[in-house]
Amino acid sequence: MIERTSDEATDKIDWTKAWSKKYPILGRYQNEVEVSYYASELCRLICDLEKKYGYDDLNAFLVLKDILAAVWKNRKKRTNGDNS
Repeated sequence: MIERTSDEATDKIDWTKAWSKKYPILGRYQNEVEVSYYASELCRLICDLEKKYGYDDLNAFLVLKDILAAVWKNRKKRTNGDNS
């Protein structure tokens, strides 16, 4: 399915709105969080990946996203008492 979906189609989807049906925090955090601070930090990390490893912007974003997912998974394991 992913391979059959064009970038143009996915660019038109408001993913925050779509996911906020399942995770309501996504529909309201913009009014609670200093988004510019976190956006700036994430941008800095993406730029660092581009500079250090020669990644283009998309690949740097995907690597950072994957690292974030791994961090989340590891935190979740620790909070659930799984030490493996």
